[in-house]
Amino acid sequence: DMGGTSTDVSHYAGVYERSFETEVAGVRMRAPMMDIHTVAAGGGSICSFRDGRYQVGPESAGANPGPASYRRGGPLTITDCNVMLGRLSPDHFPAVFGPGGDQPLDAEVVRAKFAALAVEVAAVTGRLDPPEVVAEGFLRIAIDNMANAIKKISVQRGHDVTGYTLQCFGGAGGQHACGVADALGMRSVFLHPQAGVLSAFGMGLADLRALREVQFDAPVTEASAASRIADLGDAAMAELAAQGVADARVILTAHLRYEGSHQPLPVAFGQERQMLADFTAAHQARFGFTSPERAVLYEMLAAEAVGGGAALPIMNVHSYSAQPVTSLRLWAGGWRDVPLYRREDCGTATRVPGPAVITEATGTVVVEPGWQAEVDAQANLTLTRVEAIARPPAAGTKADPVLLEVFNNLFMSVADQMGATLANTAWSVNIKERFDLSCAIFDAAGDLVANAPHVPVHLGSMSHAVKTVIAAVGSTAREGDAWMLNSPWNGGTHLPDVTVIT
Repeated sequence: DMGGTSTDVSHYAGVYERSFETEVAGVRMRAPMMDIHTVAAGGGSICSFRDGRYQVGPESAGANPGPASYRRGGPLTITDCNVMLGRLSPDHFPAVFGPGGDQPLDAEVVRAKFAALAVEVAAVTGRLDPPEVVAEGFLRIAIDNMANAIKKISVQRGHDVTGYTLQCFGGAGGQHACGVADALGMRSVFLHPQAGVLSAFGMGLADLRALREVQFDAPVTEASAASRIADLGDAAMAELAAQGVADARVILTAHLRYEGSHQPLPVAFGQERQMLADFTAAHQARFGFTSPERAVLYEMLAAEAVGGGAALPIMNVHSYSAQPVTSLRLWAGGWRDVPLYRREDCGTATRVPGPAVITEATGTVVVEPGWQAEVDAQANLTLTRVEAIARPPAAGTKADPVLLEVFNNLFMSVADQMGATLANTAWSVNIKERFDLSCAIFDAAGDLVANAPHVPVHLGSMSHAVKTVIAAVGSTAREGDAWMLNSPWNGGTHLPDVTVIT
């Protein structure tokens, strides 16, 4: 869900995922809420050149002054990148800008600002790129930031997103859908007819839900669990009935964990054998291992009553093929003329090969080269990759302000994933809850490349620990080898602090 200030991502595989411990504004809250991860990569995210790198966000131009193209003296943003590259056309965008709120997007000021920024970058790098290449670089960074956010709620939890469909919405979502999917190796993107306002549309249709939970510390063989969870279901149903919902259904869930572990996993409540099988499969997928020698315990029972939502309107799209209404100048590695379609003109026989642009009342969809758009009978738009992604040429070793930021974010994301895996698989409360850990990536000489925002005390000596191992094993090291070190003479800190180098 990409809007003006940020991008929100979540994972769905048949059930809505909840987080039971969330940090909001530095305050840790223990309450069930939708598991949504947010990154600063919205249409209003400010594009700047600092420390020899292109940087996107976390600052946002907001609605006032907004992006430079809004005619209120704002800074360059991701929205302006799309204007610069022809992905947003002022002629096909509401004229609601300027002091009077009656002017179109200002493409001229965007071109002037990017031209000036290109000169500023050249003064540092010694290379003068066209303004379009500068805008394209910022767009790539924003797309990678969004892709890394999706990895955080999928890859870190054992989900292989390459077999998923990317459900894309929000006012800016369609402009970047293909790029984010390519960054994740996904081949399918789905856009609802109301994609630009889907959050509001969804809230209007959403079911009412009543959730009841109880702590239940007992072996999975405990017979009284059935009656306890039935009571929870009755209480949840009664709450919805009091709100006038007569046709509610109830979902029963058991949160199970291994004895000695503090990481419960939710499974559908039912027969003991089936719950154990579901828990074992979920644990293997999430953490990469199981512990059959350990007893399985209940940690919590939950019942959720659901009902009372509005019916989804049924669309009926006829079978006809749309024709482009005009053409646009679009930058896709170079300027080219591409067709522009109106989404309301697209029937089920429509096939739109990329590059192309599809406009609609609440957004713009950019169909990238190698992708194709189709419309189904319910007016949903599906984008499918129909050509293999061309392998990019080697980047070389010369510093590039775009790739510096891309790899900076990528390496930090890898280190962050290391920390998540370490915390998820740990038995120690010290690691799992206090996060008394540090993760970092080093080069072949043992020098620090990137670290995650963990406990900093270990990082000062960790490089020395890595160099000690490199000196000891030399060229005999092979991929997959791992060494453990805790010697204070060789980069260790306290004896209980164990450094694992792999």
